[in-house]
Amino acid sequence: MSQPYGQYGRNRLWEILPGLFVWTVLLGSLGLSLFAPTIAIILIIIFDLYWMLRVFYFVIHVLAAYIECRRTEKVDWWKRVQEILHYDRVYHVIMLPTYQEELPIVEEAFESLLRERYRSDRLIVVLGGEERDAVNFKQSAKVIEQKYAGKFAELLFTIHPKDLPGEIPGKGSNLKHMAGVVRETIDRLKIPYDDIVVSAFDVDTVAHEQYLARLAYLYLTEEDPMRSSYQPVTVFSNNIWSAAAPVRIAAFGTTFWLLGELVRPERMWTFSSHSMPWRMLVDVGYWEPDLVSEDSRIFMQALLKYDGNYRVTPIFLPVSMDTVAGGTYLQSLVALYKQQRRWAWGVEHVPYMVAKFKEHPRLPLRVKFRYLFNHFEGMLTWSTAPFLIFALGYIPFLTVHDATSALVVNSPYTLEFMMRAATGGTFVTAAMSYFLLPPRPLATRRWRWVTMFLQWILLPISFIIFGALPALDAQTRLMLGKYLGFNVTQKSAASRQK
Repeated sequence: MSQPYGQYGRNRLWEILPGLFVWTVLLGSLGLSLFAPTIAIILIIIFDLYWMLRVFYFVIHVLAAYIECRRTEKVDWWKRVQEILHYDRVYHVIMLPTYQEELPIVEEAFESLLRERYRSDRLIVVLGGEERDAVNFKQSAKVIEQKYAGKFAELLFTIHPKDLPGEIPGKGSNLKHMAGVVRETIDRLKIPYDDIVVSAFDVDTVAHEQYLARLAYLYLTEEDPMRSSYQPVTVFSNNIWSAAAPVRIAAFGTTFWLLGELVRPERMWTFSSHSMPWRMLVDVGYWEPDLVSEDSRIFMQALLKYDGNYRVTPIFLPVSMDTVAGGTYLQSLVALYKQQRRWAWGVEHVPYMVAKFKEHPRLPLRVKFRYLFNHFEGMLTWSTAPFLIFALGYIPFLTVHDATSALVVNSPYTLEFMMRAATGGTFVTAAMSYFLLPPRPLATRRWRWVTMFLQWILLPISFIIFGALPALDAQTRLMLGKYLGFNVTQKSAASRQK
């Protein structure tokens, strides 16, 4: 077992349990397929029926969320905000943690903020670098300061020291350091904490031009707005036209998953770039600096702090980010696998929830059960369903002894019908991907539209290699105590074709 670091290794039983369940399901399915194939076939039929219904349920939610997004984009939120008394009391803090980013990517983040339909004198923008990347960061910060000084209420630069006690290198520890500097500025300006909304963005985030106006509107009109985080739709489209086909499939898959969650906010966690009240951050002590999955953990910190009186409010506007990029096609696929594994490392929340729920008796039992069950079941399905559907599900038909029984004879037709139905539902969302694409860059030839369609043939393979495998990898590592550090998704300005 690796040496425990950060908060890992404190609750080994619950670190082991998710991976143990996964391997029990996979090996149990293989064992039944070899030694009790008839039972395996029955279980496969039941599972495929469940999966078909789940796909239909998912597609309905994705379509509903997509329609709501289109409806939201048509509203002039800046005009709506100005109709609210004292709307200008709301300040936005934009936090941009960065590590080894190219200057053009950082500049585009700042340009997108200037395009926002909101008062720039109500924006406090913070660019946070790492001491490990100090030379590169200082060069970029100098250019940014020269170009954008005076264009916001405040423009701040921070450098997160390396090797601080109780921290691991990563976005969460950088954000925590940035928040300390921001607090000093807020106190100096005497801005009430309740009037501040924080957006923690990856530095490649390009928000919709009405994002801040829509966010301010929600913050001013939602009931109990300081008991909610605010989640946009994450669309990985900045460089989608130049990305490898499996990378595009994974990018769209993540967007569709998030769309499906937005219309079920009672089960949502925050993900990637999102926004939250400054008051909440102060109350929970900012981000925990000793874990990988800080974007979702900050929501759980708030849920615990307020004994369940915390939620996620959908914004229904997009923020565009980069897909993973590499120097070669193979490097892009390796980067994609590592990114998916890092996201799957969210399984680390299972032992955290078990431990923390015991410390919060006032948190309703139904809330504890809902979040623990949903997260555990989601991680289990993520790492097993593709194997069960596309690989293990065929083995019992090769090993069954009584090939003439009604069950064996009719099962392939039943399974084929269910899988066709499920595949049809999946390709409905695939067709929707065309409506999420940005305009085709001039440097991209027209035939790329054809590959954008044909890429979905790779879905079953991508589902396993860049879905189930990295999830299985992450859960197995946690089970064995081989703790995963923070993996920075490499971005390339050259991949953003014009």
